[in-house]
Amino acid sequence: MAILEVKNLSKHFGGLKAVDDVSFQVQDGEIMGLIGPNGSGKTTIFNCINHYYPITSGDILFKGRSIKGMKTHRICHLGIGRTFQVVKPLARMSVLDNVTASAFSRTHTIGEARKEALKVLDFCNLDDQRDKLARSLPIGGRKRLEIARALATKPELMLLDETAAGLTPGELDEAIDLIKKMRESGVTILIVEHIMKVIMTISDRIHAINFGQTIGEGTPAEVANNPAVVEAYLGESYAHS
Repeated sequence: MAILEVKNLSKHFGGLKAVDDVSFQVQDGEIMGLIGPNGSGKTTIFNCINHYYPITSGDILFKGRSIKGMKTHRICHLGIGRTFQVVKPLARMSVLDNVTASAFSRTHTIGEARKEALKVLDFCNLDDQRDKLARSLPIGGRKRLEIARALATKPELMLLDETAAGLTPGELDEAIDLIKKMRESGVTILIVEHIMKVIMTISDRIHAINFGQTIGEGTPAEVANNPAVVEAYLGESYAHS
């Protein structure tokens, strides 16, 4: 069953067609990768799903219900979580307080929010960092904190935007493990990622776009052998070699 349906989605900024008639489905329980070169429209699609941007045309359904035009906080309450490409934690607050603030989306008492935050920090292997100021964490820690903040909203569907960017090889393996653990816990994942080791390792299916339009979809192996995808990433000479 599709938990998310993107139907003929278009987003125009004046005369620029950032997303142009894109359609895909994310099945309940899967990890789906969304790939494409820089500027292809991936993050714009995320911003349309969360209604950071109003869509120009098309529709977006979550569990069969249209969320087109719905307020961003309502979409979060329905069960769609989100991380961001550029992480911006509450820098002068502790790691625990950052996650506690997110947990208030599901509860109204400090005790319950703190309890949920501690569970999430343990899940993300951040419990030993909980009293540190968020600004003191290295990039790997800040990326993990970004995921923890999103998980504290108790999403059924998580949109991960370049979670692995800037990580060391060891941190990359930890990120892959965390994403797999999230799926095992019952969270469906739609992930934007440029690091092919991540996207090819964890994705059940991949949807590829370029210049705002779909150029391919399938298993990681099918997409990796798709001439249009190869051309978009490596150039026409590689696609026809």
